[in-house]
Amino acid sequence: MKPILSKAQLGYMKAKNKFEDRSRILEKRIEETAKLQEVSQEVMEGLVIETGFHDAFNELRAAENELVDWSHVTMKHEKTYKDNKQAIEDMYAKLDTDPQMRARIIQLAMKVR
Repeated sequence: MKPILSKAQLGYMKAKNKFEDRSRILEKRIEETAKLQEVSQEVMEGLVIETGFHDAFNELRAAENELVDWSHVTMKHEKTYKDNKQAIEDMYAKLDTDPQMRARIIQLAMKVR
């Protein structure tokens, strides 16, 4: 039986898959372009826009934020949260300054049912 996922979890999965797809397309385009010309910053910026990578990145970031917000609210109803409130709040406080903590919170949020 498949686990039931929240709207935020589904949105994150969709955005992550799109980002990974656009990333692969961008890598191919960079390789193809490098055979023909130097890949300058200007060329790279054009490829990022042209392949949809930039939009996919922004959508992924928005989906991550929605997932994090959802998990923070949802977690407050769990016994584990009540027992470890300060430690969990400290994790969320580091969200925007510590990329590893952000990744960890996202991983944990995907496990919430």
